[in-house]
Amino acid sequence: MRRTELLQEIRKMRFEEVYSAWTERRLTQEEAARLLGVHERTFRRYINRYQEAGLDGLIDKRLAQVSHRKAPTDEVLRLEALYKERYDGWSIKHFYSFYRDRHNGTRSYTWVRNTLQAAGLVKKAPGRGKHRRRRERAPMRGMMLHQDGSTHPWVPGQYWDLIITLDDATSEHYSMFFVEEEGTASSFRAMREVILEHGLPSSLYTDRGSHYWHTPKAGGKVDKGRLTQFGRAMAQLGIEMIPAYSPEARGRCERMFATHQARLPKELAAAGITTMEAANDYLRKHYMPAFNREFSVSPAVEKSAFVPFIGGNLDDILCEHFERTVGRDNCVHFQGKVLQIPPSPCRAHYVKAKVRVHRYPDGTLALFHGPRKLATYAPDGTLVSLEQENGDNVRLPASSTT
Repeated sequence: MRRTELLQEIRKMRFEEVYSAWTERRLTQEEAARLLGVHERTFRRYINRYQEAGLDGLIDKRLAQVSHRKAPTDEVLRLEALYKERYDGWSIKHFYSFYRDRHNGTRSYTWVRNTLQAAGLVKKAPGRGKHRRRRERAPMRGMMLHQDGSTHPWVPGQYWDLIITLDDATSEHYSMFFVEEEGTASSFRAMREVILEHGLPSSLYTDRGSHYWHTPKAGGKVDKGRLTQFGRAMAQLGIEMIPAYSPEARGRCERMFATHQARLPKELAAAGITTMEAANDYLRKHYMPAFNREFSVSPAVEKSAFVPFIGGNLDDILCEHFERTVGRDNCVHFQGKVLQIPPSPCRAHYVKAKVRVHRYPDGTLALFHGPRKLATYAPDGTLVSLEQENGDNVRLPASSTT
């Protein structure tokens, strides 16, 4: 029984008792009205309605009327059919965003939720349990970013890693893409996208993955004095790295991944996407902008903590660096490859000199002596271009060899 109907029954029983006491002159009309919680004139109206129609005369006639705001039956059936045929298994909030944006829905979120739950298409969510206080967000954009990856069957039969980089102040995602495996290259790629679009953040919050940190003892503290390739790049850019020591500490990312795992596979399936290239294109053009519109919040302070990247070559920072000593043959041996140093106007040779090998995310290599680039090589070690005295990079013909 609905609450309004229950209250009507209680009111009828109370009126019978009070009416009997009034007719037996044990109560005055004023006292009877006070017991019912109504005005004396209202009690007299109750008496007239009771004498004319009995207890049914006390029932509020509005209960039998159909609300002018009630949705037509065909609209309810259309909503149920839309959910069952195209969005079965989606959360209500996820479905509602598509209902409004792609199907021009005009009903409220509460109406959609109640309709789907009443039809048994969506179960009611369990209680949230004990209240817990979350960590306060950073006040400004760019003060702290989160970066993490999640392995999941985003399309049937294929496990990819989704790499996200988001702002702690707003939850806005600045970078999202799929890769075969999370690692140094994916972290470089994500930070490059963020820096080129927004600038340098103040800090970056990550888990203790081996590409972020060296951890001498499993489960212990990270070694901040021994930097990984990614840690060296962040130090070079002046971005502070902060390690997380528990799943709760990464709660913001974990909650986001739970939402992505509930939504993304359904959207990719609805769009007929099965390849990583198409999925990344969908992320960039459709999913990430829509997700940010729905889930990002306004920061406490509107100013931004991002600073522009000025000077230097970002690609030569966001790559792997390796130190080598030049051999007597004026060559550098690097992971099974022989990198021949071409003639240079700066010096006759580089024998026994300390040089630096840069390995870029696409596999190409470059050789540096101090700040000066000496040459660029293909992933197999073939010389591609060499540095001239004026600093220009001259590309060699495809037929050239080392």
